[in-house]
Amino acid sequence: MHRPVAKSPKARLAATAAPAAARAGLPGWLPAGMLVLMTVLAYQPVWHAGFIWDDDAFLLDNPLIKAGDGLYRFWCTTAAPDYFPMTSTTLWLEWRLWGNHPLGYHLVNVLLHIASAVLLWRVLARLKIPGAWLAAAIFALHPVNVESVAWITERKNTLAIFFAACALLWYLRFEDTRQRRWYGLAFGSFALALLSKTAVVTLPVVVLGLAWWLRGRIERRDIGRTIPFFALSGLLGLLTVWFQYHRAIGSDVVRADSFWARLAGAGWAVWFYLYKALWPLHLMFVYPRWSIDASKPLSYVPGLLMVAVLGLCWHYRQQWGRPVIFALGSFVVMLVPVLGFLDIYFMRYSLVADHWQYFAILGPIALLAAALAGAGERWGRLIPRLSIVIGGAVLLALGGLTWRQARLYVDPKTLWQETLAKNPACWLADNNLGTILAKQGQIDEAIQYYQKALRLEANDAYVHNNLGTALDKKGQVDEAILQHQEALRLKPDYAEAHYDLGVALAKKGQTDEAIHHYQEALRLKPDHAEAHNNLGVALASKGQIEEAIREYQEALRLKPDYAETHNNLGTALDGQGQTDAAILEYRETIRLDPDHLMAHYNLGNDLDEKGQTDEAITQYQQAIRLKPDNADAHNNLGTAFHRQGRNDEAIPQFQECLRLQPDHAFAYFNLANAFQEKGRTADTIRAYQEGLKLKPEEAEAHNNLGTAFSRQGRIGEAIRQFQEALRLKPDFADARRNLDAALAAKAAKQ
Repeated sequence: MHRPVAKSPKARLAATAAPAAARAGLPGWLPAGMLVLMTVLAYQPVWHAGFIWDDDAFLLDNPLIKAGDGLYRFWCTTAAPDYFPMTSTTLWLEWRLWGNHPLGYHLVNVLLHIASAVLLWRVLARLKIPGAWLAAAIFALHPVNVESVAWITERKNTLAIFFAACALLWYLRFEDTRQRRWYGLAFGSFALALLSKTAVVTLPVVVLGLAWWLRGRIERRDIGRTIPFFALSGLLGLLTVWFQYHRAIGSDVVRADSFWARLAGAGWAVWFYLYKALWPLHLMFVYPRWSIDASKPLSYVPGLLMVAVLGLCWHYRQQWGRPVIFALGSFVVMLVPVLGFLDIYFMRYSLVADHWQYFAILGPIALLAAALAGAGERWGRLIPRLSIVIGGAVLLALGGLTWRQARLYVDPKTLWQETLAKNPACWLADNNLGTILAKQGQIDEAIQYYQKALRLEANDAYVHNNLGTALDKKGQVDEAILQHQEALRLKPDYAEAHYDLGVALAKKGQTDEAIHHYQEALRLKPDHAEAHNNLGVALASKGQIEEAIREYQEALRLKPDYAETHNNLGTALDGQGQTDAAILEYRETIRLDPDHLMAHYNLGNDLDEKGQTDEAITQYQQAIRLKPDNADAHNNLGTAFHRQGRNDEAIPQFQECLRLQPDHAFAYFNLANAFQEKGRTADTIRAYQEGLKLKPEEAEAHNNLGTAFSRQGRIGEAIRQFQEALRLKPDFADARRNLDAALAAKAAKQ
């Protein structure tokens, strides 16, 4: 009985569905080109944007992204914190194209967003929804979507919605043609969407909604066709939940509230997202975290109100309620994964986020665009081109808001400062600003931010650990140790806190305790390259060179471009007499870090030892350029000059060494040798005497001083120096000959 009524709205919709460009006789590519142009202009600020927040862990410092076997580990292991292997694959490939330059990643995100907008336009057009192009344009320019597009980590969103849009479009083609290839393409695209981000897990429900929209009912065949989609959603959804609880979240407490509080909060979240979709002002990267009292009946009102709205629309589904329930229903369905029934790590900071409605927002947007298109059709006869004026004004306003919002993602400091300006109680922003300032060397300011964060959230292990690291940099090692220990009390399996505590303990000379914490960090996080490196340093300090070398090699396997470890490995190899191998490590250190002071110095020593004095001199000079007050480098450079007979150049180097380090005994001895070759006997004697005051046990210096005394005819003093040399070194043949000669000279005088 009701079938003709169900078809009637559809027929009316079809009459208004054709794009304005097509009706005006414009080429079909023009609407798509307009989408591209508007979106590129609105997102222009991201061309200059960098990496923010967890882009470091997600991309820059992710060893799987850089590893040759990274693709296998993303797809076939639990090495990653979340299971989105398709997204990880794109980043793995892009790393080999543009490495740590952010522009490429940002442009790909923008292009994916544009492609998705074009695809969604075609989906809405196939559904005969008025204002399909306008809806796609609003989606492309909506400022709520900036968080998904301008944040590299949210490649998960832009990639997943692209594949989801492909799946919907191909499923509709299957509906039209009944050709199985379109069904296969739709299913394959849906699989890729899930493998990009499983937040699209509820898309099969939307597919059933499409069937209801097209035919006014859901038939048995529709259910049969979607069963494979539901099965795949269930499988990958469960896999994602396992990763979230066992890898991403671990032992952290995200939410401690009850099911009823979560149920009430879900109602709040739906209205929040709808409000931001329709009135996208005062957007924040981190919104204030709600506190929901499940014991108060008023807490459930928002959810009950949404149920009532959907129920009312269902009651009037044969009339005005049909498009509303289709739009709102798909909106709510796509929000289900982020409404708080399951823990998501970000919910430690806020129960809502702009990027969580990226998949859902199209429903309200399509409803709004259809309403604007309908109003334009009705009033267009009275006011020509009214729909173009209204639509243009909406897009211009949204584009401006998006451009302004995209500017916040230029750098992390700007983003967190803006977050604090809008949400002063955001302890996460305080913590992250502290980290940024600490990296810039503004340690006191960083400490203030960490302390503020702890006043707001006293039980966060990460902030305690960051505060400890900052105190360590200030030299307040005891206070740093207390903060690291507090972090471990709150989170015993916190690998980074074990590592940082090990660093602090090593500075206190507590090497065994430091080794214990490095090993604990590696038990919890075996791919922690820095922990392997520092464990190697600690083992080397205990004389366990073989074990140290193994740790350095493991650190370099995990992080081949780790310059400091190459230098440390070179030092360990030197300790085993493997000079040639050590030289290779020092050269690699300098290739990776041309300003690595110790690598230049160590390489100079090894080259000097192998007789490659010219290159050794170059390396010492580089070390001095990097650290002009490096006394040892001046001494060794002087020694190299002396070895080449360039004593006029050697003497100033020894003198500079002694100016910087007046107790450098060997610089005195080297200076004395240079003076002696220049025939400056008095200066030679003074230099040896000063050196021997500092290091009286040096037999060679006593012998050489004796020789200088002999040259001045001071035989008695010479004899005493030769005798002292022999007392210190009884088998010193040269001193014995010199003593005999001096005694003979003394006897001849008598």
